[in-house]
Amino acid sequence: MDGSSPDMGELAQRTGVRRPCAWTAAFELLDTRPGASAGAPLAPPVALWCGPAVFLAGLTLAAPGVVLALALGLALAFVLGVTALRASAGVLTPRWSPRRRLACHELPVISVIIALHDEAQVVPGLAAALSRLDYPRERLDIILALEAHDITTCAAARAARRRTGWRVLAAPPCGPTTKPRALNYALQAARGELIAVYDAEDSPHAGQLRAAAEAFACDAGLGVVQAPLGWYNAQDNWLTRQFALEYAAQFHALLPLYARLGWPLPLGGTSNVFRRAALEDCGGWDPFNVTEDADLGFRLAAHGWGAGLIEPGTLEEAPVTRAAWTGQRSRWLKGHFITWLVQMRQARRLWDTAGPGALACLTLTMLANALSALMFPLGLTMIAGALFLAGAGWPGGLPGAAAGLLALGCAMACARTGARRAGFTPLWRDLAALPLYWLLQAPAMIRALRELPARPYLWVKTRHGVSTARRESPDDPPADASGHECGGRPVRLLRLAGRAAEQSAEAAHGALDPARHPRRRRLSVSAGSPVRPFRP
Repeated sequence: MDGSSPDMGELAQRTGVRRPCAWTAAFELLDTRPGASAGAPLAPPVALWCGPAVFLAGLTLAAPGVVLALALGLALAFVLGVTALRASAGVLTPRWSPRRRLACHELPVISVIIALHDEAQVVPGLAAALSRLDYPRERLDIILALEAHDITTCAAARAARRRTGWRVLAAPPCGPTTKPRALNYALQAARGELIAVYDAEDSPHAGQLRAAAEAFACDAGLGVVQAPLGWYNAQDNWLTRQFALEYAAQFHALLPLYARLGWPLPLGGTSNVFRRAALEDCGGWDPFNVTEDADLGFRLAAHGWGAGLIEPGTLEEAPVTRAAWTGQRSRWLKGHFITWLVQMRQARRLWDTAGPGALACLTLTMLANALSALMFPLGLTMIAGALFLAGAGWPGGLPGAAAGLLALGCAMACARTGARRAGFTPLWRDLAALPLYWLLQAPAMIRALRELPARPYLWVKTRHGVSTARRESPDDPPADASGHECGGRPVRLLRLAGRAAEQSAEAAHGALDPARHPRRRRLSVSAGSPVRPFRP
């Protein structure tokens, strides 16, 4: 199957949509706007960093105490800035984008693009999840964006197309095999005024697309809206519960704060709805950036487009093993650092268009995520040392210990507030274990730094369909009314939590492995689950 699937010919005749081009999807942004693409060399020119490096080296030799004081002062300012941000996010209530109610005939056509790669087993669940969307079927243009070499997923997509009428586009080999390239390929054939992006394991709220359309109708300058994300398998094990707290803080506390301040939104990779004009204005997704979502959020701001939040959310499947979590997190951290480097090439444009707050947001999100992953183990050690010195009677340890504990306390409070807004009450022992969870980021960042010079575009694929949890949507009644307040053993050691996560994944893998269950393999590729009609 290739990009010239039968329905593409019919679409071209009826609507004039051109046939998608693989080269355009992979290289147009790099060729036309090299400064905005991670495909251009990321290292700054030697003349730019050589002088400051020589000056700093000389100053270190001449006055090491001054350099140390400056470094500590910058580190303290950085920590206090992040702490103030989290404290504010925990106090200020979210403001969702205003909406103008639209009748069904007033709703615009929305193209929903789902990029799939080696995910045949989740296609039936995807069909069931999208069938719940409360949006007129004749105004939905659902496109599955695939890779031509992925035969199994292509077969599952064909089977789904026969039942649902979705369009299936398979991108031929050209450029990096990444999700943003597949999205760009599908964008060329999309017919919607609005473009929505989902992942294969998503389960969105039924009213999400309607809420997005009504938000765009209310603000002509709005370029993108982001829906809050969460996990439907948050109770699988300790790791998924910690991930649920992290996502709650991000999407129910921090992003609402950024939106309130008018800052760019570092978008999540799914449940984004774009105004097509804004997406095309800034060049689409960057196929060479492995966190194309966050990069696009800042690029939209640099082109003068606003970003908003809508309340109906989406539930996803969280990684259940430490190995899967580390692979996913290393890609995120690598992409965040690359995004910071790319956006700093045109920092002046971002400042002039979106204001100084945009640069502050870029630094306190993209750069802070990468640096804190490396520095947190050292910071935790310094806090412990300061507490020990203070306990031993040395008063000089008190300020450092107080600053460190304040930062940890604000981060935990932000996570708890986000969790309550997301609809669950976290266990206190899970909140107390957050520092142990944050320690896991150091190995992920080390892996990212190893990949950065030689394989910056490597996309570590997260396997989905592993959890035994039921795929729920945010408007489903909870399967367990007790939620996060019960279940799960106390956290004793990090390795025990990792072992429990691995055992959970192995059990799920055995239950879902097509090689062990030939009948399930046939169902996952062809039959699937019953699909309810779209509600008009």
